Amino acid sequence: QVQLVESGGGLVQAGDSLRLSCAASGRTFSSDNMGWFRQAPGKEREFVAVIAWSGGKPYYADSVKGRFTISRDNAKNTVYLQMNSLKPEDAAVYYCAADRDLGGRYFNTDPREYDYWGQGTQVTVSS
Repeated sequence: QVQLVESGGGLVQAGDSLRLSCAASGRTFSSDNMGWFRQAPGKEREFVAVIAWSGGKPYYADSVKGRFTISRDNAKNTVYLQMNSLKPEDAAVYYCAADRDLGGRYFNTDPREYDYWGQGTQVTVSS
């Protein structure tokens, strides 16, 4: 059974930092791409960042470039999203997702292309 479990969300003030984690289990993810998405109330789910388990340069949404960093720890089967200089507009439920078997050949930003999803973790940013 494939499981993606996010953690690390919370309530912070604008300018603060948070690190989200996504623990993956239930299959071999080594050939997958792992993405982070977010969804604010009344809005569509939007792409944040993606990385290949196999390595290589990650890809970011313009809105988070320079503030967020995605990384992975293959030994722990965990993907991270370090979020710095948080803004109120970053508030959302954050989801991690796996895009099967792409191995970093290219990155999808459409959430419909992702195969497995976590349950999400809430990030709230007060101004």
